[in-house]
Amino acid sequence: MREIGVGAGQLGVPLRQLLIAVGEPLVDVLAAPRGFDVGIRDVVIVDPEDDSGTRRGDLVLVIGARGRAAMRLVRAAARDGAAAVAVKVHGESDAHALRDTAIDGGVALLGVRPEVRWEQLESFARSAVDNARLTVDADVGEALGDLFALSQTVAAMTDGIVSIEDTANRVLAYSRSDDEVDELRRLSILGRQGPEPYLAMLRDWGVYQRLRAGEEVVRIDERPELGIRRRMAVGIHAGNQPLGTIWVQEGKRPLSERSEKALLGAARVAALQLIRQRTEATAGPRFRENLLAGLLEGRVDARSVADNIGADPNKAALVVVFTLRPVDQSSGSDRSELELQRSEMTSLISVHASAYRRSALVTTIGSRVYVLLPDLQQRSAAASALGLTREIVAAGRQHLRARVQAGVGSAVPTLDEIAESRAEADRVLDALAHDVGTEIATIADVRAKVVLSEVLAVLQSNERFRDARLAGLLEHDSEHGTDLARSLLAYLEAFGDVRAASERMHVHPNTLRYRVRRAGEITGVDLGDPTERLSAHLQLLLARRSSSRW
Repeated sequence: MREIGVGAGQLGVPLRQLLIAVGEPLVDVLAAPRGFDVGIRDVVIVDPEDDSGTRRGDLVLVIGARGRAAMRLVRAAARDGAAAVAVKVHGESDAHALRDTAIDGGVALLGVRPEVRWEQLESFARSAVDNARLTVDADVGEALGDLFALSQTVAAMTDGIVSIEDTANRVLAYSRSDDEVDELRRLSILGRQGPEPYLAMLRDWGVYQRLRAGEEVVRIDERPELGIRRRMAVGIHAGNQPLGTIWVQEGKRPLSERSEKALLGAARVAALQLIRQRTEATAGPRFRENLLAGLLEGRVDARSVADNIGADPNKAALVVVFTLRPVDQSSGSDRSELELQRSEMTSLISVHASAYRRSALVTTIGSRVYVLLPDLQQRSAAASALGLTREIVAAGRQHLRARVQAGVGSAVPTLDEIAESRAEADRVLDALAHDVGTEIATIADVRAKVVLSEVLAVLQSNERFRDARLAGLLEHDSEHGTDLARSLLAYLEAFGDVRAASERMHVHPNTLRYRVRRAGEITGVDLGDPTERLSAHLQLLLARRSSSRW
């Protein structure tokens, strides 16, 4: 079966643009051996029984075959010149096999998430291809070149003097003119405020309100006493959202009869231009962020990422992870303030990382900000990363109303192994969670804490490793209102020093001795056996981590 979509022109929509339009929740980039600028001209659906070939530039949606069963279809699509293939993948083994097949064939591979419906993905992909037609359709003409070219075109069609403004009345573009411009246009182009009496009249007349409301062309009479000539204006909209305004000032000649129609058409073209400018301004960074998140989570091919950012995948790389630690814990409930701080932190990190290395990538996952530093020299990687991290943390301390902590992962030899550096950086940052005095650490600084955290994670995830005797002690405390478990932990952490443990618990040493003896009687744990002591210590540490009482 073959379903043919509407082509997007000879070159098609770039894979990068299609991925942005489709969105990260639907697909993961598993490989892009020819980069992200390869053109998608059509969307087709094939199934295992389909013998008909695909065509050059197709995005192929493989239905009815998952994982390794789709390898034959991926090879066939690559052979026919398809730009990309979308497949549902089960597990890392299938992902690696399909990725190798796609890379060998030179075709991009998109992993479709199991819960995604094919008709949903097809709809989004076709919409992306159809929308791309708007930017290459010959009917739009040269007016899509830029806003200045559009201003000049409208000026020629209206016999007037044109300016295009945003919603804050800032001039974005204007036409050249030999005609005499009035005071309002002169001041607007110079970036200064127009005559306030005239602007007040426009507000009183409801001109701005009408321009924001819809596609109505508004006519404004001249005001000789203010040096203001006759004007026409139209609002620029994307659906119900105002994007700006096109103004036409009358010059030496009256405005032409086709001015109103020209303004309506220009407003629609300007809307496309402004949307495209906004998309290009934000989509590129967002695409890079998603790409890095996929790489760190092992979903995206390292070479594809390297090609996109201009990095050498065979050079050393490492990850640094940052998070905010509020200085005043009581302010943590103000979610909007915390989100603002995180946004400011991300921006600050991005500026420093980009200044350090053009190929650096920054992304946010949850409450953490990750920085990928590629193209490093193995010997000097750690020192370079620490220097950058110290600059960022110092800048955060100075500019943000919060404390920034950072975990620096070890350098790995190639970009393929970067997930290991990310995992280590996360463990280091986890170890700093209760260490308010440390801002930056590497694995060498907190190795013991990381090892302990890993051991406790194993205990927590494997119930068969838990000691029921210690669980019984916790239940005894809960039922009788005693504090035997905490006292035993204090005793173990003080290496059996009763006086130190009793001071920590704020009790008399004899009380501490009684509690430890009583805990031994209830549990049957032999505190004279070092192995038993270690096991009990770990069990109680896990209990403290899990309990709000401790």
